[in-house]
Amino acid sequence: MNAPTNAALASPIPARLATLRARMATQGWQAVLLPSSDPHLSEYLPERWQGRAHFSGFTGSSGTLLVAAERAAVFTDSRYWTQAEAELAGSGVDLVKLDGAFNPACVEWLQALGLKVNAGDAGDALTLATDGAVMGLAQTQQLQSALKDAGWRLHTQGDVLEGAWPERPGLPAAPVYEHLPPHAATSRADKLAHVRQALAERGATHHWIATLDDLAWLLNLRGADVEYNPVFLAHLLVSPDGAELFVGEGKVDAALAARLAADGVRCRPYDQALPALAQLPASAVLWLDPKRTTWGLREAVPEGVRVIEAINPSTVAKSRKTHAEAAHIREAMERDGAAMCAFYAWLEQALGREHVSELTIDERMSAERAKQPGYVSLSFPTIAGFNANGALPHYRATPEAFSAISTPQGLVAEGLLLIDSGAQYLGGTTDITRVWAIGAPTAAQKRDFTLVLKGTLALSRTRFPLGTLAPMLDAIARAPLWAEGLDFGHGTGHGVGYFLNVHEGPQSISKAMPNPDMAMHPGMITSIEPGLYRPGQWGIRIENLVLNVPVAPAVPDAEPGTPEHGSYLAFETLSLCPIDTRCIDLALMRPDEIDWLNAYHAEVRRRLSPIVSGEALRWLTLRTEPI
Repeated sequence: MNAPTNAALASPIPARLATLRARMATQGWQAVLLPSSDPHLSEYLPERWQGRAHFSGFTGSSGTLLVAAERAAVFTDSRYWTQAEAELAGSGVDLVKLDGAFNPACVEWLQALGLKVNAGDAGDALTLATDGAVMGLAQTQQLQSALKDAGWRLHTQGDVLEGAWPERPGLPAAPVYEHLPPHAATSRADKLAHVRQALAERGATHHWIATLDDLAWLLNLRGADVEYNPVFLAHLLVSPDGAELFVGEGKVDAALAARLAADGVRCRPYDQALPALAQLPASAVLWLDPKRTTWGLREAVPEGVRVIEAINPSTVAKSRKTHAEAAHIREAMERDGAAMCAFYAWLEQALGREHVSELTIDERMSAERAKQPGYVSLSFPTIAGFNANGALPHYRATPEAFSAISTPQGLVAEGLLLIDSGAQYLGGTTDITRVWAIGAPTAAQKRDFTLVLKGTLALSRTRFPLGTLAPMLDAIARAPLWAEGLDFGHGTGHGVGYFLNVHEGPQSISKAMPNPDMAMHPGMITSIEPGLYRPGQWGIRIENLVLNVPVAPAVPDAEPGTPEHGSYLAFETLSLCPIDTRCIDLALMRPDEIDWLNAYHAEVRRRLSPIVSGEALRWLTLRTEPI
């Protein structure tokens, strides 16, 4: 591992916090909360809303910063503890390691400050300020209740960073473009008609959409405002006879605006969104998704307007890929597989002959994907973790801190290399994780690898009734690990969009509390990615994307549709890349598991052989040999 630089010794964070604390003092706030969020509750944030990173130095994708007059702390979960400790060094910001919900930890931290209201203000509470425009509705409601019991109140009016971040970036200006046929297989008009039908059935007159993947899918539009996700900042108001798209001026050109207008969609400035919401007539019945709505947006709804709280109909519809979309996704998986064959062929030849590090892996794999037809961008930051770094589920190598793997004179070290990567193609979104032996794997490494592989295979082969709640499948992938007293801390699988966000619901194969929105239906794409992490040693995660497909009842002679033997689903494995059989302990594998793996490798070879050549084809042929 390269040694970190001395950047922490000259951290800009204390000066930035001093500016924020000066604003807190003028406003009479005892503390400020900066979440990892924007007005659309996006996973990856435009720079304008990366306040938590700016004022703490912690760049992980999940975490919350609390700032008081004398103390500041970042709250984050175990995926980011090592990263946070390194990035917070010398900043004056503490790390609070979350092993449960944020709200109780937040209240406990605030109470530990020992602050009291000023004399003469006994009736007042201490104030925690945050920007309600970027706080989730449910989260804010729960936090308000917890704070009230602790003698605090939550102030949510206005942008808390106003004046405290002089060089704050503005709104992104990348143009909006259309997702066109044949990849956009369903027209914008048909999608809008589907949403309006859903509104009519629920008695709603209007529907507000703030989540960027929903409105991009609904309008067959894409953008580049959010890194890794081909979306753009906007709000959408759908009514029975039209729709209003609130988007930055100049982002939609005249020709596209005319095509949108032909489908009844009128473009308006982005900053007119909340004023327009506040002007809804009292007779309106507004459909809002409480899990995809901010507190500030909900507060803008006029009092007389009746609100229906339910999942966005577009969220449900876009999770169920059509047959045409599934065909394009399979093609994207082939192109992604071809890129990986070219990359891994280079990697195996380069080991011990070239400089190879976690950084060059990222660069070379990204370059191979960029050569493929329909490639647009990566779908998330590549995770290339060698040995101990692979034990960090969200590790990201940087020029300041990375591991070397080989030099022209030979291997630096032997071990396991975990690579989690993916890309955006016009015909689909990919996400795949593989672990490769660098040198000869040890018996312990083989055992861990095989237990994880058995979990991947167990869930991949599962049949389940239509409508099964996704979290109910989680234990199937964990069972081989549980049998050995082992487990992993993250979810088993997340939903994936169609040339959209790499993490999309509503389905989630995890320990999350199930709800009806998580029901599994045909066309849903989900990851299967159990893992096992040995801190300071190695990490293993084997991930494929799978598609829900209908299958015959589990009992062949059962009458379809009966309660006992109704409609069933199975997983079609979409990802196409060999699994390193050198890492398998065959003594732990059953014959049926070996048969499945051999059949998968035969399919990978059949699908990819026509589109790769030379060293890539030789590598593919070698790594798909049956065992």
